[in-house]
Amino acid sequence: METNGDQFGHHTIVKKPKPLICRSWSENYDDVEVPGTPKTPRTSTTPGHEKCTFHHDLELDHRPPTREDMLPDMARSYRLLLGSLGENPDRQGLLKTPERAAKAMLFFTKGYDQSLEEVLNDAIFDEDHDEMVVVKDIEMFSMCEHHLVPFYGKVSIGYLPCGKILGLSKLARIVEIYSRRLQVQERLTKQIAVAVTKAVQPAGVAVVVEGVHMCMVMRGVQKINSKTVTSTMLGVFRDDPKTREEFLNLVHSK
Repeated sequence: METNGDQFGHHTIVKKPKPLICRSWSENYDDVEVPGTPKTPRTSTTPGHEKCTFHHDLELDHRPPTREDMLPDMARSYRLLLGSLGENPDRQGLLKTPERAAKAMLFFTKGYDQSLEEVLNDAIFDEDHDEMVVVKDIEMFSMCEHHLVPFYGKVSIGYLPCGKILGLSKLARIVEIYSRRLQVQERLTKQIAVAVTKAVQPAGVAVVVEGVHMCMVMRGVQKINSKTVTSTMLGVFRDDPKTREEFLNLVHSK
């Protein structure tokens, strides 16, 4: 067994026996995008929407040419929120807060503007490789869609290649695509697994996410030491208990 480290976390390579059954993205898994969420990427090049301006007709999929065009409306909404809290939006400390908050929210949700194909950027390589690849402890920051407060933690991803391998840093990029959105941890975990499957169609994919949710820490039950762990197992990781156990042992090892 060989273990190496890089800026995205620790990755481990473990020898697995042959043969492996390749899984087809189109035949086995459905997309897990949430109905009603913005299409990605939202640009003016989308066919039929080159001259569209933003409006609130939910039956139409019109979007502004860029997300920055939403800043004025978002800033006005934050200003209204400050007033609703009883604050004075015109006092010195709050004068630029609506614009700052709007820009911050765009950054927190920048994953809406990214597509899997764009992030992969041809970093998929043909390789006769039949060993488990694990990248663990990838830092993750996201926003709870129920309360609009952060949750954060670590993501560990494993897959068994089937003729194609993925650049290791791209696994961290995939985490960024789906975590930088309004999310629930359960869906985030599955979206990451399905994205890796779509990228390289491996024999199996495993994802474990451990998160701390501020909606449980700073409000509600206020349990500051609680953590939420979710997992998704696809292909051989679901079908073979030994492979699944080996992955989990690697993830939990120090």
